[in-house]
Amino acid sequence: MSASPVASGETDDPELPSPAVGPSKPRLLRVLGPGLITGASDDDPSGIATYGQAGAQFGYGLCWTMLYTLPLMAAVQMVSARIGRTTGHGIAGVLRAYYPNGQLQGVVFLLLAANVLNLGADLGAMADALALLLPGPRWLYVVLFAGSCAFMQLVLQYTRYVAVLKWLTLSLFAYLGVVILAHVSWSDFGAAMMMPRIDLGGGSLTTLVALFGTTISPYLFFWQAAEEAEDLHAYPRRRDLLHAPEQGGSALHRIEVDTLVGMTFSNIVALAIMVTTAAVLHAHGVTDIQTSAQAAEALRPLAGPFSATVFALGIIGTGLLAVPVLAGSAAYAVGEARRWPVGFGRRLLEARAFYGTVALATLVGMAVSLGAVDPIRALYWSAVVNGVIAVPVMAVMMRAAARVDVMGPFAVRGWLKLLGWAATACMLLAVLAMMATAALPLI
Repeated sequence: MSASPVASGETDDPELPSPAVGPSKPRLLRVLGPGLITGASDDDPSGIATYGQAGAQFGYGLCWTMLYTLPLMAAVQMVSARIGRTTGHGIAGVLRAYYPNGQLQGVVFLLLAANVLNLGADLGAMADALALLLPGPRWLYVVLFAGSCAFMQLVLQYTRYVAVLKWLTLSLFAYLGVVILAHVSWSDFGAAMMMPRIDLGGGSLTTLVALFGTTISPYLFFWQAAEEAEDLHAYPRRRDLLHAPEQGGSALHRIEVDTLVGMTFSNIVALAIMVTTAAVLHAHGVTDIQTSAQAAEALRPLAGPFSATVFALGIIGTGLLAVPVLAGSAAYAVGEARRWPVGFGRRLLEARAFYGTVALATLVGMAVSLGAVDPIRALYWSAVVNGVIAVPVMAVMMRAAARVDVMGPFAVRGWLKLLGWAATACMLLAVLAMMATAALPLI
């Protein structure tokens, strides 16, 4: 990749006023960036499988979770973004500077393992979705998608690469289109949203844990923080807030808008998937959907081939968005922990180890997808690992974000700190509930 800054210069910086002359993008479109991409990548094929299973198995009963997770995930992602924009480093870089090496290496190892499993599961789901539209050998589709994602990261200039990711977020509109075609009982949906209920039996608690785990995932923290740090090199006038506190007002406002839009979009899409599968599948007695591709196939006889096609195309589009984020966040974490030159704005030869990690993570994920690993198990274990490591990562991240020696005058305070710790507590309860649920059959 080229290390050159934004082609049209400093006026393209969304933290600065629009150019006084010449055409410019609408203000909101200029502001959207790391937060939008992070939120959209949250609805990856493994997430789609989780949301689809929740809707198929429990109807509208768990749709309320998307309403309550929104402020929690938005707060955590804002904290992540503020760490990157304030310090000029990703989360792993901050941990390396202020926390024991053993703690850093443990977190990075778990993140890498979870990301590779998740990446492999996503590649498999994308291949299965394409096979529904264009019958062919699954292995070929897995290799094709892995190669396409690696190409974007290794070859495209950073600003063009980010533009491609932004365009891929449009694939999520497929699910908003599908829900229009579903015969939704809006009265039942409204009742479920207004009166949340949790059935402590029948797998409801496990599904609830899965929903929390797939919505608030560690790779999203690492990605958004790293992209905020990366943008310091892409936009010439930006400096980290510790050395340029006068930029704080506009920077934090942009982060808030970007993150709120991205997370709201993410949760609306997740809700659309749950509502669609509840209205089409659950209502017709189809209650066991284990993968995103299976959800698309199940829609075909009940909602028509057009709905199934749109659903499958959405899986492919979100996978093309999520796989680079998974590989990229792993490479940022490993690179910062090892003190390598990192960033997609650097030239290939300048950051060989970083780009090598991106390629290796993608290749290992491809091998997982092509191997004898059950894709359903891969989805399950990636969710489990993500859920488990989210708790210590969030706890360390919240502590670091509140430290004046780390964040200076931009240390997290007030409602953002409260919501961040509330999200951490919810994830801890989710993990404990998962462990208790798994232990019950052994008692």
